[in-house]
Amino acid sequence: MKLFTSISILLFIFFCSSCGSANNPEKSNRNTSKNSAAGNVEIYDSSALKLIDSNATIEVIGQNYNWSEGPVWVPVLHALLFSDVKENKIYKWTQVDTPVVYLQPSGYTDTALRNGENGANGLTLDTNGRLLLCQSGNRQIARMNAALTSPAPSYTVLSASFNGKKFNSPNDLVADNKNNIYFTDPTYGLPDGENDKTRELPFEGVFRISAGGKTTLLIDSIPRPNGVALSLDEKILYIASSDAANPKWYAYNLGIDGNILSGGVLLDAAPLKEKATVKQGPDGMKIDKFGNLFCAGPDGINIISPAGKRVALIKIYVRRVSNCAFNDTKDVLYITADDCVLKVKLHS
Repeated sequence: MKLFTSISILLFIFFCSSCGSANNPEKSNRNTSKNSAAGNVEIYDSSALKLIDSNATIEVIGQNYNWSEGPVWVPVLHALLFSDVKENKIYKWTQVDTPVVYLQPSGYTDTALRNGENGANGLTLDTNGRLLLCQSGNRQIARMNAALTSPAPSYTVLSASFNGKKFNSPNDLVADNKNNIYFTDPTYGLPDGENDKTRELPFEGVFRISAGGKTTLLIDSIPRPNGVALSLDEKILYIASSDAANPKWYAYNLGIDGNILSGGVLLDAAPLKEKATVKQGPDGMKIDKFGNLFCAGPDGINIISPAGKRVALIKIYVRRVSNCAFNDTKDVLYITADDCVLKVKLHS
């Protein structure tokens, strides 16, 4: 059902020429116009038309970051927060002008020189409206102690280890309505990845921190666990695997105690990656008001039904996409894509 018009091709060429390659280290040469075409929408199933227009505009609201990640909408601030992981910063965008630094350091608070992904990665809010962070550099899940309106780099550690062994590099997280926290812990935030000499856990896991503070391993058989999300009724845990050889999205049924009862592969991303222009694996994801998954992955944000069917794609030109977030009414989607942050209007 893909229809590529000459207009789409011209927009692609324009965006490439104005922004450069997604792997171009010369950030200063990437001067993306806020009105430039960042991508287009491809509809694969008519059910997606109730979610987004096929001609929706993808707007650049921030640019020139090292690696943008972890977007979260904060109602009390009427603003979007997102991480620049490699710069150890969190930015705030208040719907006017350009984003400004909100919090620094965000994920690594030691003074010793460290390579790897140091800043906060995934961000979310708990039921009390407090900011929770996957601190990749500190290798822990933390909560900012300061009020959202007066941010400060003071943190409470919620979990830093399992069975006495330090986490690898917590990547993404989600909190349920009882303040249980689910998070992924891959190795790619470590300075030398899976072969890093400071690595302590022999596996990459998906964990839950109970409201009482107990950390439980949910599953350790998913390679490169990345994005994580909960269904609207919080009975299904979705997990993205960015494993290069076997990229997949998983769905697991949860019991009353929050442990995994059953489940498995929701959608194999390998065929999508093979056909994609930007060949990335599954990354961060969020759930819309209808229960659909908006998943960073091959070529942009893949919109996947709860049944595991890709119904649409918000295709982002040139760049790898790391994550996304909705505003409080879920009619605007924000996308973190390499050195840019984007915005697209959805149906109300």
